[in-house]
Amino acid sequence: MHNDVVKYFMSLIAIDSESKNERAMMDILRADLEELGAKVEEDNCHKHNDGNAGNLYAYLPGSIAKKPILFCAHADTVIPGNGIKARIENGRIMSDGTTVLGGDDKSGIAEIIVALKNIKDSGIEHVPVEVLITVSEEIGLLGSKCFNKARLNAAFGYALDTHQVGELVVGAPAQNSFIITIYGKEAHAGVEPEKGLNAIKIASEAITAMPMGRIDFETTCNVGKISGGSATNIVPNQVIIKGEARSHNAQKLERVCTDIRHAVESTIARYNNEAGKADFSFKLETEYHSFGIAEDAEVVQLAVSALRGLDIPYTVCKGGGGSDANIINGSGIPMIIVGTGMNKVHTVAEDIEIEELHRGVAFVEEIIRQYSEL
Repeated sequence: MHNDVVKYFMSLIAIDSESKNERAMMDILRADLEELGAKVEEDNCHKHNDGNAGNLYAYLPGSIAKKPILFCAHADTVIPGNGIKARIENGRIMSDGTTVLGGDDKSGIAEIIVALKNIKDSGIEHVPVEVLITVSEEIGLLGSKCFNKARLNAAFGYALDTHQVGELVVGAPAQNSFIITIYGKEAHAGVEPEKGLNAIKIASEAITAMPMGRIDFETTCNVGKISGGSATNIVPNQVIIKGEARSHNAQKLERVCTDIRHAVESTIARYNNEAGKADFSFKLETEYHSFGIAEDAEVVQLAVSALRGLDIPYTVCKGGGGSDANIINGSGIPMIIVGTGMNKVHTVAEDIEIEELHRGVAFVEEIIRQYSEL
């Protein structure tokens, strides 16, 4: 494997690994981790998620008798993530503009593994290290949800899965997903439209009545997908609405989801006449719970100390998105989300500064060194 983080990162992003297709990535990562002397296991979570690879868990023994420290990143990318052709320009790595770059989250993987190689090559005594590389994170944290968290023995951990190196995310919201099906009544749109109930019209009125966008400083809601109808000459009898709500506050999340349901109920109630009666179904699912870690917690203070030691500016904040850290925290292991340098993620304009990759490696190394000296 490369010990130059740029070359290693470039080699990883050249491997196709959209969600549920991480096989090639996991084969490479397993070999690289085993080359470092880690004991590596792959679970069978893909059998539950219709993928082709499971999560990788690696344990790198240490010479210092302390609980391990955990580093986590995910192997999958969003679409379009196949056939990435990267180039370097003005100190930045970017794609050719037809795909994402894959820095989310291969920058995190590269920084973890190169840092571990540097630690090993240096010959310094260090604590044991656990590494968790998950699958299908981008489509609902499927890998970390399925992973047997009892396998972990870490005192605390870091998910390398946010933007600039120095960004420390100590809290993230819970997310509920909802699927609403609106049932109208079909009729010929040109001959007898009055005998139909237009499910698209009903759905649009319901959506208009829903709370949407930024609800307050810690709560959001969004309808992201709507589908229905079969032809322009048929009054549509069914529409499916898919969306989500997030909040750092459990009571606010419950209230928003209740308001969404009430918006649908009140709209449906208006469509009960001689043409028929509209109806709906409402499915609500908790995707993950929120987490919040105090700034004086060891996992935070160690990261701050490492960044100070490297003279890297830092910020401590709460985030608006979910990650594997939500799931790991839910299992009882404190984990914060830290930056890798990824920029404009989930777009074809994604890029990353070369210097950020080097900072990310140094940050992981410094965390291990300082934790080993405590």
